[in-house]
Amino acid sequence: MKNLILLLMLSVFLACSNQDDNTNTEEVKEENENFNAIPVYNHAYIENFEVDQVAYIALNATNAYVLVDPFEDDVAESIVEIKANGNQLAAYISIGTGEDWRDNFNQLQPFLTTEQWAEWSGEYFVNTTTTGIIDVMKARIDKIANLGFDWVEFDNMDWALYDDTRETYGIQVSKEDGIAYYQELCNYVHEKGMKCMAKNFVENAEDFDGVTYESYNDEKNWWDTSGAQSFLDDEKLVIIIHYNESNCNQVYADYQAIYNEDLSFICEDTTLKKYLHYNE
Repeated sequence: MKNLILLLMLSVFLACSNQDDNTNTEEVKEENENFNAIPVYNHAYIENFEVDQVAYIALNATNAYVLVDPFEDDVAESIVEIKANGNQLAAYISIGTGEDWRDNFNQLQPFLTTEQWAEWSGEYFVNTTTTGIIDVMKARIDKIANLGFDWVEFDNMDWALYDDTRETYGIQVSKEDGIAYYQELCNYVHEKGMKCMAKNFVENAEDFDGVTYESYNDEKNWWDTSGAQSFLDDEKLVIIIHYNESNCNQVYADYQAIYNEDLSFICEDTTLKKYLHYNE
């Protein structure tokens, strides 16, 4: 009888110990887990140094947000390989400009300004959104969907929101028209079964599924902080891509202090002259 009581007491003790260990493990896991933060790879934005090459992405990216230019020659053939690693594949698309190297530039040209954008050679601002440009952009989105992408990232979506830009280039699109334009295109992306990534701001973009901000060594956190935080609070993907930096780790820590660990981060390192990838 005494032995039976001792065995029962030992069983209770071991059960309690295992429960405590499991609880501690779960607590540590919960503390260390970044709910929304995922690695980011960038094949589309050339700022100061080289972009992430497609072969490098296919070999190294896992469970990441991978932004590529969908119409470059080496991309389409690598889509299956990149997505096989659990990556979310995003297509770069400029909706506020027409780029003269694109196959559909001639279709876009009637809807563009005649003066070239001073900051980017070969690009012209969209000058009207209430005409056939919607169909041209939707046709581009159709191609992206057919290639098997998960996201469409909208570059230059704020081109019509700034009075000085509109005045300098004689842009006829009103702010209200610009907002309606990117909202309609995002709705169409959703209809095609993909997600929309906003660029640099989230005002009137509540239906977008994430946002990417471009940050600079001499200009950090220049955007509306509350807008970025609202997307994080809604458990949407928030990415900061930081350029031309000698201390990427410190900048990442600074941004985490402003927001939280859900933030996804990629940094252009001035020593390595390439992107550093975080959240892996």
